[in-house]
Amino acid sequence: MAKYSYEFKRKVVEEYLNGQGGYGYLAKTNDIKNHETIRRWVNAYQTLGDEGLLRSRRNKDYSIDFKLEVVQSYLTSEVSYQSLANQYGINNPDLLTRWVLDYRKYGIDGLLPKQRGRPPKMSKKESKTKKTQPFTHDAAQRLKELEEENYKLRMENDILKKFRRLRLEKTKQQTKNSQD
Repeated sequence: MAKYSYEFKRKVVEEYLNGQGGYGYLAKTNDIKNHETIRRWVNAYQTLGDEGLLRSRRNKDYSIDFKLEVVQSYLTSEVSYQSLANQYGINNPDLLTRWVLDYRKYGIDGLLPKQRGRPPKMSKKESKTKKTQPFTHDAAQRLKELEEENYKLRMENDILKKFRRLRLEKTKQQTKNSQD
């Protein structure tokens, strides 16, 4: 999706309001893919002023009560999504469409915030139970045997290192004696 600067949006909206062309003509001349974009800009500018053309840097979080009020207002009146969005100060009328559809399909649960991102592969309960499993007597015995074997192998390794060091010192001394 192309991002347009505030100045560019303002210029296109003013061209439309001054009667220099319709949505389709201005979309072609300003190299905008969809004329609906210009229609939204004009509508946002007419209802919210300059603030309607500013790009929001973060998504707004609407409360469930606010969403329910807007949906109930739409369902009880014959107002369009766009005019309702203007009335409640919402820049994107598609957001209202989603709220109404979710409300019709799921009821009030459809207006609750939805979890974002990839779902976890393992639940928190499963990961906790796998971490803490008590040792059985056999497992404790096996652990003790492995620790003893590890101790013996370390001792053997130390002895071999000492023999190697002594052998290297002996060969070094022999070469030193033979040179003298």
